[in-house]
Amino acid sequence: MSERNTMTTRGNGGDLLVQVLREAGVDTVFGIVSVHNQPLVQAVGKHLRFVPVRHEATAVNAADGYARATGGLGCALTSTGTGAGNAAGSLIESLSAGTSVLHVTGQVESRYLGSGRGFIHETKDQLGMLEAVSAHAATIRDTDSAGKALREAVAHALATPGGPASIEWPIDLQYAEHDLTPATAAEQESHPADENQLAAALAALARARRPVIWAGGGVARAGDALAELVERWGVPLLTSNSGRGAVPEDHPLCIGNYGSSPKGRALLADADLLLSLGTHFRSNETGDYSIPVPSTHVQVDVDAAAPGRVFPADLPVVGEVGEFLTAALTVEGLGSAVESEWTHRARETREQVRAAQRTGLGDHAVLCDAVRAALPRDAVVARDVTIASSSWGNRLLPMYDPRSNVFPRGGGIGQGLGMAIGAAVADETRPTLGLVGDGGLAVHFGELLTMAQEKPWLVLLVCNDGGYGVLRNMQAGAGDRPYAVDLATPDFALLAQSIGVAYRRIGAAGEAHATLAEAASLHEPVIVEVDLASYGEMPAPFTPPVTVPGR
Repeated sequence: MSERNTMTTRGNGGDLLVQVLREAGVDTVFGIVSVHNQPLVQAVGKHLRFVPVRHEATAVNAADGYARATGGLGCALTSTGTGAGNAAGSLIESLSAGTSVLHVTGQVESRYLGSGRGFIHETKDQLGMLEAVSAHAATIRDTDSAGKALREAVAHALATPGGPASIEWPIDLQYAEHDLTPATAAEQESHPADENQLAAALAALARARRPVIWAGGGVARAGDALAELVERWGVPLLTSNSGRGAVPEDHPLCIGNYGSSPKGRALLADADLLLSLGTHFRSNETGDYSIPVPSTHVQVDVDAAAPGRVFPADLPVVGEVGEFLTAALTVEGLGSAVESEWTHRARETREQVRAAQRTGLGDHAVLCDAVRAALPRDAVVARDVTIASSSWGNRLLPMYDPRSNVFPRGGGIGQGLGMAIGAAVADETRPTLGLVGDGGLAVHFGELLTMAQEKPWLVLLVCNDGGYGVLRNMQAGAGDRPYAVDLATPDFALLAQSIGVAYRRIGAAGEAHATLAEAASLHEPVIVEVDLASYGEMPAPFTPPVTVPGR
């Protein structure tokens, strides 16, 4: 062997980060350059694509959107102190969703760590803050352990259920020389179910006459097996918002995210078994936990604390959802006990819940139809928290792939644009739709400049009602005069012109299809404003499914 082949490759911290990201299949990183991360940004910009966002929160949101759209890992780079603090809210979203995000933030020189002397960008217990908002957090203490620390963070982020992994990296160690020897392939972590739990659950499935499946975000990587189970078993499929798209929503047995609707509740009330798969049973999707749940409840989750946490689960199965579904498909005679009328009712319920919602939406249902007509089936729809998203975007708008279904699962407003940018950059072979309101868009308004600069194929649909329409409706529904909800809104045509981005306007339902089709055909960023003052209100104004104490 030659001397050249035995030599160890060396480089600085940025080179090491690039190597680790390449090992994880990452080709794009989002962040803000700072005096405390320049070696990292320089190397990423040289070897990968660096997207310079305008706020650290958006760096994480964009990495989050990139991860969801690719099904892999997203990466965000921020500065230390205030910069890391700015990222915290978006890390909470990633934690809530279990998204695979690697967040690398700078840190002051290692000799000053914890000294509290006021070194520039220093903050009290930055690692403690990161631990509170991340699934995993660690400090790089020396060059010898840097590669190990980064790869462990990637493994934590990609694990099931996953979540953000944060690394703080002192600036002197970023500049220092590191060993760039490639890592050996890590073994995949396995979560086999208890055989007794599995056998009892499968026996219950075989006996069920009127079963219902409730699928959460844990089914994202097991959609094919879930679709096969639904068909062979012949049973209705309800989903959480996170579970949408695992089974394409044009499937006749896929009712979708309508579990708390009157027809969804009636179905659950008449069921004799509920099979729930990888779900949190979030309050806003269960009517504050008021939906009826059958006494026989098979709850499958990789998290041992999940079964019974919200609803009683007499048949818990702790293990991978995909492995459970594989086992369920081997059950002899599966579906033979299911009543034929039950399968027929599943199909009827699917149509009834959509018809009822369309009646309440009125002409706003046309926006939903126009979006779907303008986009290919695999296009990502990244939705902020706004009336359009919370009404038709999260339910009526069909999803055909879980990677297309991007939205803030923690409910925080203002994160949709960053997620849309991340998803759009991840795959520029087809358009991405960002669905936002004027109020949420204003939270990170500066990211319109990121969109203009990077020029992704992104249709930004802005529903403009001059403020926080969700809360305005909530206040009106309670008999209150509106307060703190009316906001100044820009002239979006002039705004788009000023940043060199195309602009289109929808002022009536009859304009929706043609305008969105044209916007999607531009192959560049475009702002499409829905002027709601001109377009008109919904027949049944949307209010959030939030219980107000005392009312």
